[in-house]
Amino acid sequence: MKLWSDSFKNGGRIPAEFAFAEPDPLGRLRLAANRNPHLAWSEVPNGTESLLLLCIDGDAPASAAKVNQEGQTLDAADERADFYHWALADIPPALACIAAGQLADGVVPKGKPGPDTALAVLDGTQHPLRQGINDYTGWFAGDPGMAGDYFGYDGPCPPWNDLRVHHYVFRLYALDVPRLPVDGRFTCVQAYQAMRGHILDEAQIIGAYSLNPQAR
Repeated sequence: MKLWSDSFKNGGRIPAEFAFAEPDPLGRLRLAANRNPHLAWSEVPNGTESLLLLCIDGDAPASAAKVNQEGQTLDAADERADFYHWALADIPPALACIAAGQLADGVVPKGKPGPDTALAVLDGTQHPLRQGINDYTGWFAGDPGMAGDYFGYDGPCPPWNDLRVHHYVFRLYALDVPRLPVDGRFTCVQAYQAMRGHILDEAQIIGAYSLNPQAR
């Protein structure tokens, strides 16, 4: 199976258009366009009943103690953890791409609705998809103006004081079930766990992003 994007090159920088925040010349950062990137795939294996898409930042700080704190710096060697940006489930195998901005376009305080959404019409039939809540749900939990369930895609917003460039893995899984075996409101981690034992193939691309010009 192959996965690619017209929005960024594999291993290259993700444009700010597809990020949650971008550098601000008058301050540390500002909200960005927050559009989902274009993604396309091919060579889906026989027997595939659905596809699952995840986006994971494996360079997120394990501790928030120094995140975006004046006078503090996150060193490249600091402990890291996964931060999930997207889980899109029940993608029909006949679908070959997702257009840029099709499922996310702009920052939505308190999060976009979900988990049910509609992606496309295939052979005259609308195929409903489901999106999990991403990790901004936990990040904004203590902020009254932003707290809520963040369903679907919300793009990169690495700490502005981080010396490590963050890498965002977009990974597509071909599954042998038509519906991911998870019900109701679900997290990206729960989606990852639910697909175990059902994976036929997978493909990925990686994009880089940083808000710190000194990051390496």
